[in-house]
Amino acid sequence: MTTEQPVQQGATRPGSDDASQDPLFRGIGVALVTLFDDAGELDLKATVEHGARLVELGVTGILVAGTTGEASALDDNERARLIRELRAILPSSIPVFAGTGQPSARAAVHTSKRAIDSGADALLVLSPPRSLDPRPYYEAIAEACPTAPILAYHFPAASSPGLSVDALCSLPVIGVKDSSGDASRLLEEVRRFEGALYVGNPVLLALAGLLAINGAILAVANLDPALCRLALAGDAQAQLAIAELHRVTATGFPKAIKHELHLRFGTPTGVRLG
Repeated sequence: MTTEQPVQQGATRPGSDDASQDPLFRGIGVALVTLFDDAGELDLKATVEHGARLVELGVTGILVAGTTGEASALDDNERARLIRELRAILPSSIPVFAGTGQPSARAAVHTSKRAIDSGADALLVLSPPRSLDPRPYYEAIAEACPTAPILAYHFPAASSPGLSVDALCSLPVIGVKDSSGDASRLLEEVRRFEGALYVGNPVLLALAGLLAINGAILAVANLDPALCRLALAGDAQAQLAIAELHRVTATGFPKAIKHELHLRFGTPTGVRLG
């Protein structure tokens, strides 16, 4: 049994017209947890050390201040410190990108510019809530951060209604993280969307590998990047195991994943949400 991902390296996914397009990364990225002490204070050192450990375990991209990172509970300075310290300690080959979605374009522009100024290599931008036309929102961020690669973020459970595939194809973005867990939508994205594709729900890892999409950005990669890689490479037992790990840790988020992390790595269990 191998932990390699041959389907990801040099493969062209079905429906892609641009085989030369360079994605932000390939393989397993992590939606990094933000670690807090028992009083709810940011444990910067523990978070950065955890990120570095995950790179040693094989993750190829790190998302800071995403949904899993309890982004809504971070202030601007905390977000900036996390980005700055992770970018400083990690190899330049590992992109550090930041979640910067906000309810309004004005707020998202501010958060995005601060993230880039702090050293983020790219932005992951959650779609705006209650918006049927997200183009002005994403266009405002792209105009304010003209050199920053932007990934759209489709997660209707967190920000309804999310992004239709029609809307996604019209946005000034280099790719998308799709956390819907909707296999039929993923197939439509493969057919129609020319940017990089990353699944955010681990139940679709085996399918993602079969379709040769660019990879995944996962909360469960905090716990077991190797198992995620096996599932992406088509290992059925690994896919079943990672789906169960996702079920367990998604119930009672963020306490459940912090508890499991503590059991595995001895990390602090403090939370700000939940």
